[in-house]
Order: sequence, then C-alpha cells, then structure tokens
Amino acid sequence: MRCLIAALLLLQIPICSVQAEDDLLDQDNLVAWCIVPFDASKRGPEERAAMLKELGLKKCAYDWRAEHVPTFEAEILAYKKHGIDFFAFWSVHEEAFKLFEKHDLHPQIWIMIPGVKGPSQEEKVAQAVEALKPLAERTKKMDCSMSLYNHGGWQGQPANMVAVCEGLRQAGYDHVGIVYNFHHGHEQIDRWAENFKLMQPYLHCLNINGMNDNAQPKILQLGQGQHELAMLKVVRDAGYDGPIGILDHQGNRDSKEVLQENLDGVEKLRPQLEVSDGKKKLP
Repeated sequence: MRCLIAALLLLQIPICSVQAEDDLLDQDNLVAWCIVPFDASKRGPEERAAMLKELGLKKCAYDWRAEHVPTFEAEILAYKKHGIDFFAFWSVHEEAFKLFEKHDLHPQIWIMIPGVKGPSQEEKVAQAVEALKPLAERTKKMDCSMSLYNHGGWQGQPANMVAVCEGLRQAGYDHVGIVYNFHHGHEQIDRWAENFKLMQPYLHCLNINGMNDNAQPKILQLGQGQHELAMLKVVRDAGYDGPIGILDHQGNRDSKEVLQENLDGVEKLRPQLEVSDGKKKLP
C-alpha cells in the first residue's frame, strides 16, 4: 500500500482515486435516524449537532414530537453551524415548512401512506394516490423529495409502496420515492431480494438495522443480527449507492452510545461485504 501511495504521489494522482467510487457504508453516506425523541440524554439542538459532528456523521433525518416544535429553528441553525445536512424531516408540520423556506432547505419529507379501505388492490392504490396528491403537490413546490415510509400493514408492503409511488409519478410527481426501514420489515426478510429489486428504482434512503428472525429484538445494533449482512449483499450487488440510515430508536439509552455501536457494526460488516467474485469491492 505504501508503494502504491508513493507512486500516486509521484504521478500527482489524488490518493482518494484508489477507493471505490460507491462505498455503500462509507461514513459520508450514513444518515442518523430516530435520535431526537429517543435520546435518553434529552439533548437539545446544539448538543445533538455537536454529538453528530463528534461521531463523524454528516447527515440527520429529523424525527420529532410536539415538545420539539419550539426548537425547530434552533435545530436548523445548530446543524448549519456544525456542518450537518438536515437530510430529511418526519411527516408534516407548518412551522417546519415555513422554516425550510426561510432557510432555503430542501429535505426529504418522509410520510406514511394513509389508511385505505378499498375492496380491491386497484381501489386501495387509487385511494392512497388521491390522498397523497396534495402533499405531493406541496413538496414539489418546496423542491423537496417526498418519500413513502414503511411502517407495517398494507401500507408497508414493498409492492404496495411501489404501486402508490408509480401512481403518483404517473400523475406528474416524479419527486416521489420510497424510504425503506429494515426494522419495520422483519416479516419480509425471506423475500428481500425480490422486494429490493422492486423498490430500488424509487429508493430515496435505506434505513438498516440488525435483523433476527421474528424481530427478536426488533431494534438491534448492526453486525449483531442473523440477516443484515445477507440483506446488504443484495443491496451491494444491485448497485445501490444511495443514503443509508442508522438508528437509535431505543428510548432508554444515550443516542451517542447507540449510534457508536452501529458505527462499530458498520466497520464489522464492511470487510464482510468484500467480494472475490468480480463484483464491487469496498476499500
């Protein structure tokens, strides 16, 4: 390796050019998720932004509760101060949308498909598309991607999410896509390769988690589960190079500790994602 670096320096070739262009688990590609209401240490905006910077995480998807509304703008300002990308926002809030316009922010808007009661698949999809059109129109004007979020039920089935996404795109909303969460898809593990192939053209973000049979436990640090390595190999082999979310979502622990454990899990998984069959290899 030293000889290679020396040769690159002599040739004035940037050292970074020897790394893979699409490192799936590169730290710059990771997004912190479920760290606001779930942080047992109850950090405020400044503390949270400083914590993310200290961990080397550069993107955050912002989840919130009513108690956090008064600090929406403080969160935005703290992220700007510490160089954190306000990557995504959970659901809808008028105050937040006003602040995005004020600060020229364009985060992904993560939203669940609303409940539907149609007697047929076609009618359920049509109902969901109609219900989501107003938000699709609004987020389009905001220049924000709108991402359908899986959270169980009919609305969380990949085929149904894709059908709703396609219906919205056919209506002129090309900015609509999908954010898929491992931790809300334990019952879909055995069909992961098929489901990922369906979702990949629409995927805005993939939130990963340690995955055991029967969700035991539901939230598990990366590298400690039975299935996440195999699932990530499917993702790697398909050529996905979009954002990857890592989460806290525990509530009884310090978010920094949980995120660090996930980062440690990432480092455990990365060498196991190296391949010797001619596919992409991570550095």
